[in-house]
Amino acid sequence: MSAVAIITARGGSKRIPKKNIKNFCGKPIIAYSIEAALKSELFDEVMVSTDSEEIAEVARQYGAKVPFMRSEKNSDDYATTVDVLSEVVSKYQEEGSEFDIICCIYPTAPFLTDMILIEAFKTLMSSDADSLMPVVKYSFPPQRAVIVRDGKLEYQYPQHMNSRSQDLEPIYHDCGMFYICKTSYFINNKKIFSDSTVPYIMREELVQDIDTLSDWKIAESKYRSYYDL
Repeated sequence: MSAVAIITARGGSKRIPKKNIKNFCGKPIIAYSIEAALKSELFDEVMVSTDSEEIAEVARQYGAKVPFMRSEKNSDDYATTVDVLSEVVSKYQEEGSEFDIICCIYPTAPFLTDMILIEAFKTLMSSDADSLMPVVKYSFPPQRAVIVRDGKLEYQYPQHMNSRSQDLEPIYHDCGMFYICKTSYFINNKKIFSDSTVPYIMREELVQDIDTLSDWKIAESKYRSYYDL
Protein backbone atom coordinates (compact mmCIF):
# COMPACT_ATOMS: atom_id res chain seq x y z
CA MET A 1 0.00 0.00 0.00
CA SER A 2 1.52 3.30 -1.10
CA ALA A 3 1.32 6.52 0.91
CA VAL A 4 2.37 10.13 0.55
CA ALA A 5 2.95 12.67 3.30
CA ILE A 6 1.85 16.14 2.24
CA ILE A 7 3.19 18.92 4.46
CA THR A 8 1.23 22.10 3.79
CA ALA A 9 3.45 25.16 4.24
CA ARG A 10 2.57 28.31 2.39
CA GLY A 11 4.54 31.51 2.82
CA GLY A 12 3.17 34.89 3.82
CA SER A 13 2.12 34.20 7.42
CA LYS A 14 1.06 37.47 9.03
CA ARG A 15 0.73 36.96 12.79
CA ILE A 16 4.06 35.12 13.04
CA PRO A 17 6.40 36.21 10.20
CA LYS A 18 7.98 33.27 8.37
CA LYS A 19 6.16 31.01 10.82
CA ASN A 20 6.74 27.73 8.98
CA ILE A 21 10.53 28.07 9.01
CA LYS A 22 10.95 30.08 12.21
CA ASN A 23 13.47 28.61 14.66
CA PHE A 24 11.77 26.41 17.25
CA CYS A 25 14.04 25.05 19.97
CA GLY A 26 17.04 24.94 17.67
CA LYS A 27 15.73 24.24 14.16
CA PRO A 28 13.05 25.39 11.71
CA ILE A 29 9.68 24.28 13.01
CA ILE A 30 8.82 22.56 9.70
CA ALA A 31 11.81 20.25 10.27
CA TYR A 32 9.94 18.42 13.04
CA SER A 33 7.12 17.44 10.69
CA ILE A 34 9.52 16.37 7.95
CA GLU A 35 11.71 14.34 10.29
CA ALA A 36 8.74 12.58 11.91
CA ALA A 37 7.38 11.58 8.50
CA LEU A 38 10.75 10.36 7.21
CA LYS A 39 11.63 8.47 10.39
CA SER A 40 8.29 6.65 10.38
CA GLU A 41 9.21 4.96 7.07
CA LEU A 42 5.51 4.88 6.22
CA PHE A 43 5.68 6.99 3.09
CA ASP A 44 6.79 6.45 -0.46
CA GLU A 45 7.19 10.21 -0.66
CA VAL A 46 7.42 13.03 1.88
CA MET A 47 6.66 16.28 0.10
CA VAL A 48 6.05 19.90 0.98
CA SER A 49 3.39 21.95 -0.77
CA THR A 50 4.50 25.58 -0.72
CA ASP A 51 4.48 28.77 -2.75
CA SER A 52 7.71 29.96 -1.12
CA GLU A 53 11.15 29.22 -2.55
CA GLU A 54 12.64 29.92 0.89
CA ILE A 55 10.41 27.30 2.53
CA ALA A 56 11.14 24.90 -0.34
CA GLU A 57 14.88 25.28 0.21
CA VAL A 58 14.59 24.57 3.93
CA ALA A 59 12.30 21.60 3.25
CA ARG A 60 14.84 20.05 0.88
CA GLN A 61 17.63 20.59 3.42
CA TYR A 62 15.74 18.37 5.86
CA GLY A 63 15.02 15.65 3.33
CA ALA A 64 11.58 16.47 1.95
CA LYS A 65 10.78 16.75 -1.75
CA VAL A 66 9.22 19.75 -3.43
CA PRO A 67 8.34 18.31 -6.84
CA PHE A 68 6.22 21.32 -7.79
CA MET A 69 5.28 24.69 -6.33
CA ARG A 70 1.81 25.48 -5.06
CA SER A 71 -0.37 27.52 -7.38
CA GLU A 72 -1.17 31.16 -6.67
CA LYS A 73 -4.85 30.23 -6.45
CA ASN A 74 -4.21 27.95 -3.48
CA SER A 75 -1.75 30.25 -1.74
CA ASP A 76 -4.07 32.98 -0.48
CA ASP A 77 -5.84 33.30 2.87
CA TYR A 78 -8.97 31.62 1.57
CA ALA A 79 -7.51 28.36 0.27
CA THR A 80 -8.52 25.40 2.40
CA THR A 81 -6.54 22.31 3.33
CA VAL A 82 -8.81 20.32 1.01
CA ASP A 83 -8.02 22.71 -1.86
CA VAL A 84 -4.29 22.22 -1.32
CA LEU A 85 -4.52 18.44 -1.02
CA SER A 86 -6.68 18.24 -4.14
CA GLU A 87 -4.09 20.18 -6.09
CA VAL A 88 -1.26 17.94 -4.90
CA VAL A 89 -3.14 14.72 -5.69
CA SER A 90 -4.04 16.03 -9.15
CA LYS A 91 -0.45 17.05 -9.87
CA TYR A 92 0.82 13.60 -8.95
CA GLN A 93 -1.84 11.97 -11.12
CA GLU A 94 -0.75 14.12 -14.06
CA GLU A 95 2.77 12.79 -13.54
CA GLY A 96 1.51 9.20 -13.38
CA SER A 97 1.92 8.78 -9.62
CA GLU A 98 -0.92 7.58 -7.43
CA PHE A 99 -1.06 6.74 -3.73
CA ASP A 100 -3.50 4.67 -1.71
CA ILE A 101 -3.17 6.86 1.37
CA ILE A 102 -2.60 10.58 1.83
CA CYS A 103 -1.38 11.99 5.12
CA CYS A 104 -1.69 15.73 5.53
CA ILE A 105 0.79 17.05 8.09
CA TYR A 106 0.87 20.64 9.25
CA PRO A 107 4.29 22.34 9.31
CA THR A 108 3.86 23.66 12.86
CA ALA A 109 3.58 20.32 14.67
CA PRO A 110 6.76 19.99 16.76
CA PHE A 111 5.19 17.42 19.09
CA LEU A 112 4.50 15.02 16.23
CA THR A 113 6.72 11.92 16.26
CA ASP A 114 7.30 8.94 14.04
CA MET A 115 5.67 6.68 16.65
CA ILE A 116 2.50 8.77 16.70
CA LEU A 117 2.25 8.45 12.92
CA ILE A 118 2.93 4.70 13.03
CA GLU A 119 0.30 4.11 15.72
CA ALA A 120 -2.21 6.29 13.87
CA PHE A 121 -1.64 4.36 10.63
CA LYS A 122 -2.16 1.08 12.46
CA THR A 123 -5.39 2.42 13.91
CA LEU A 124 -6.75 3.37 10.50
CA MET A 125 -5.55 0.24 8.73
CA SER A 126 -7.09 -2.04 11.37
CA SER A 127 -10.48 -0.42 10.81
CA ASP A 128 -12.81 -0.06 7.86
CA ALA A 129 -12.84 3.71 8.23
CA ASP A 130 -12.19 6.24 5.48
CA SER A 131 -9.95 8.52 7.53
CA LEU A 132 -8.35 9.28 10.87
CA MET A 133 -8.17 12.49 12.86
CA PRO A 134 -6.03 13.10 15.97
CA VAL A 135 -8.12 14.61 18.75
CA VAL A 136 -7.64 15.74 22.33
CA LYS A 137 -10.20 15.91 25.12
CA TYR A 138 -11.32 19.34 26.28
CA SER A 139 -9.66 20.01 29.62
CA PHE A 140 -12.96 21.35 31.01
CA PRO A 141 -16.36 19.95 29.96
CA PRO A 142 -17.95 22.25 27.35
CA GLN A 143 -21.35 21.14 28.69
CA ARG A 144 -20.67 23.41 31.69
CA ALA A 145 -20.02 26.46 29.51
CA VAL A 146 -21.46 29.85 30.38
CA ILE A 147 -22.28 32.69 27.99
CA VAL A 148 -22.85 36.42 28.46
CA ARG A 149 -26.29 37.79 27.55
CA ASP A 150 -27.28 41.36 28.31
CA GLY A 151 -24.25 41.65 30.55
CA LYS A 152 -25.15 38.65 32.68
CA LEU A 153 -23.97 35.07 32.78
CA GLU A 154 -26.14 32.18 31.72
CA TYR A 155 -25.40 28.50 31.40
CA GLN A 156 -25.33 27.59 27.73
CA TYR A 157 -26.63 24.14 28.61
CA PRO A 158 -28.84 24.64 31.71
CA GLN A 159 -29.58 20.93 31.90
CA HIS A 160 -25.98 20.38 32.97
CA MET A 161 -25.61 23.23 35.49
CA ASN A 162 -25.64 20.79 38.39
CA SER A 163 -23.93 17.88 36.65
CA ARG A 164 -20.64 16.62 38.00
CA SER A 165 -17.87 16.97 35.43
CA GLN A 166 -16.94 13.29 35.82
CA ASP A 167 -20.48 12.30 34.84
CA LEU A 168 -20.43 14.17 31.54
CA GLU A 169 -19.52 12.53 28.26
CA PRO A 170 -15.97 13.48 27.17
CA ILE A 171 -15.88 15.87 24.22
CA TYR A 172 -12.86 16.14 21.95
CA HIS A 173 -11.49 18.61 19.43
CA ASP A 174 -9.19 18.43 16.41
CA CYS A 175 -5.50 18.68 17.34
CA GLY A 176 -4.60 20.53 14.14
CA MET A 177 -1.59 18.29 13.65
CA PHE A 178 -2.21 15.78 10.86
CA TYR A 179 -4.91 13.78 9.05
CA ILE A 180 -4.79 10.44 7.30
CA CYS A 181 -7.24 9.60 4.55
CA LYS A 182 -7.78 6.89 1.96
CA THR A 183 -7.13 8.57 -1.35
CA SER A 184 -10.13 7.03 -3.11
CA TYR A 185 -12.48 8.50 -0.51
CA PHE A 186 -10.81 11.91 -0.70
CA ILE A 187 -10.93 12.06 -4.51
CA ASN A 188 -14.60 11.06 -4.61
CA ASN A 189 -15.79 13.31 -1.80
CA LYS A 190 -13.27 16.17 -1.61
CA LYS A 191 -13.19 16.04 2.17
CA ILE A 192 -11.30 14.32 4.96
CA PHE A 193 -13.85 14.03 7.74
CA SER A 194 -16.62 11.54 7.05
CA ASP A 195 -19.24 9.44 8.80
CA SER A 196 -16.46 6.87 9.03
CA THR A 197 -13.56 8.76 10.60
CA VAL A 198 -11.74 7.14 13.51
CA PRO A 199 -9.98 9.07 16.29
CA TYR A 200 -6.41 8.96 17.45
CA ILE A 201 -6.57 10.35 20.96
CA MET A 202 -3.61 12.54 21.89
CA ARG A 203 -2.36 13.46 25.34
CA GLU A 204 -3.07 17.07 26.26
CA GLU A 205 0.58 17.92 26.93
CA LEU A 206 1.43 17.10 23.30
CA VAL A 207 -1.12 19.48 21.81
CA GLN A 208 -0.64 23.22 21.38
CA ASP A 209 -2.13 25.68 18.91
CA ILE A 210 0.55 27.97 17.50
CA ASP A 211 -1.25 30.96 16.04
CA THR A 212 0.38 33.87 17.89
CA LEU A 213 3.79 34.70 19.32
CA SER A 214 2.39 33.98 22.79
CA ASP A 215 1.33 30.51 21.59
CA TRP A 216 4.83 30.04 20.19
CA LYS A 217 6.48 30.82 23.51
CA ILE A 218 4.11 28.47 25.34
CA ALA A 219 4.81 25.70 22.81
CA GLU A 220 8.58 26.09 23.18
CA SER A 221 8.25 26.03 26.97
CA LYS A 222 6.13 22.87 26.83
CA TYR A 223 8.53 21.24 24.38
CA ARG A 224 11.61 21.98 26.51
CA SER A 225 9.82 20.77 29.62
CA TYR A 226 8.52 17.59 27.99
CA TYR A 227 11.90 16.65 26.51
CA ASP A 228 13.86 17.99 29.50
CA LEU A 229 15.93 20.38 27.35
